[in-house]
Amino acid sequence: MTHILIDIAQQTLTLTNGLQTQVYSVSTAKNGVGEIEGSEQTPRGLHQISDKIGADLPINAVLRGRVPTGEIYSPELAAEHPTRDWILTRILWLTGLEPGVNHGVNGAGVMVDSHARYIYLHGTPDTEPMGIPQSHGCIRMRNADIAELFEQVEVGTRVEIVESAH
Repeated sequence: MTHILIDIAQQTLTLTNGLQTQVYSVSTAKNGVGEIEGSEQTPRGLHQISDKIGADLPINAVLRGRVPTGEIYSPELAAEHPTRDWILTRILWLTGLEPGVNHGVNGAGVMVDSHARYIYLHGTPDTEPMGIPQSHGCIRMRNADIAELFEQVEVGTRVEIVESAH
């Protein structure tokens, strides 16, 4: 069974598919871990891929609101839009599987829903560092890596996000 493990401490994503294991460097949230809406933190716990967006798009294709803009990321485009949080190439949209933890609302009635927070695995400009927490809550990957991962997973693939796997 295909499974993804994201280790926040190591800033890695491990894909286990049968007997094969692949490890990718990622970048999770600059603000650390947490589930609350608006926190810009990476949510923990058990998730699954709810949507795969961007099949057949070229590497560096720009997506906004989960829709391709027709743009291809370049340093010139970045200079025109210096405040954009670039979502490139592919999106694997996550939904939490733990009610009150990363799905729905918590015991205090606060939204903790990863899907409603638009938590994705997605491509980012290759100039952005990996292995360092820099995102606004999502899990950023190199464009070639997210394109490769996208082809190896299906909607429903389990994704576990832990603070440390060690």
